[in-house]
Amino acid sequence: MEEKQEIFADGIGQIHFAGSMVRFDFVTLQPEADGKAPTPRPNVRVIMPPQGFLNAFNSMQQLMDRLVEAGVLKKNDAQ
Repeated sequence: MEEKQEIFADGIGQIHFAGSMVRFDFVTLQPEADGKAPTPRPNVRVIMPPQGFLNAFNSMQQLMDRLVEAGVLKKNDAQ
């Protein structure tokens, strides 16, 4: 089995569309020396074409639906 690179991110700091590509800027939370709340710092950027973004979005939606069905997540009904 081939080895894959793993990248950890605490979240997405920004998603933007530039140069006909969708860009995700992932962040990690870095602790502050003075004990204040951690600061999000850029970690890695993923760039993909719009069709790739749409495919990724659909895959994430399907996973979210399965997590709701499994009880891992609760659906937040819009009010």
